[in-house]
Amino acid sequence: MEGATPQRPRTQWPLATLRPIKSSLDAWAMVAVVRAPILSPSRSSPPAIRLTRPPLPSSSSASASASPTAVVSPMDAPPPGYRPNVGICLADPSLTKILSASRINVPNTWQMPQGGIDAGEEPRAAAIRELREETGVTSAEIVAEAPNWLTYDFPAYSKDKLNAMWGTNWKGQAQKWFLFRFTGKDDEINLNGDGSERPEFSEWTWMTPQQVIEKAVDLKKPVYKETLKHFAPYLQSDPTASS
Repeated sequence: MEGATPQRPRTQWPLATLRPIKSSLDAWAMVAVVRAPILSPSRSSPPAIRLTRPPLPSSSSASASASPTAVVSPMDAPPPGYRPNVGICLADPSLTKILSASRINVPNTWQMPQGGIDAGEEPRAAAIRELREETGVTSAEIVAEAPNWLTYDFPAYSKDKLNAMWGTNWKGQAQKWFLFRFTGKDDEINLNGDGSERPEFSEWTWMTPQQVIEKAVDLKKPVYKETLKHFAPYLQSDPTASS
């Protein structure tokens, strides 16, 4: 798996007429299948996304301790001092590879989509909204969620700048992570998103879980490792990867 070569990235350029960019540092209980649109406060209704409830594997990973920079907290509330956020692990239809994208403002910086939770918004609805806003994807199923909040601290060089922009005093971000299975075709993925926000990414590709971790910035690696450990029982081995 570690020796697999990522597919050639798809490059898309941002639209000049879109709204101001979101933060550059910007994961739900299992539910039955539903097809009704999910409403987000002060947002337009997104297209329906199919939610599935797969059997849960028996695992003790939910209580496993994380790296010191990926603090684990119960799911009922984010830890104090951290900005509520969602993370999106979008797997391909075969559940073997994961979408990773390169940031426009920080070239060669690869990450999974993520974004802040609006006031009064449920994390599950926030994850569906962010997926649509950042990738244009509506053809997807929610497969699983990580059982805990995972946090990372803002680096010193950006903490003050971000808090000044938001008018806050956050130490970092607390994330709820969701595993989605993409059910569409690759040409549905559009880094211009749904047009409601300025694009954040310039290119994307499918990567193995290990490649996603390796390509991530150091401050996010512990969170990615913990997240992908939780989702490993749902993901399939890539038959094309070398051992």
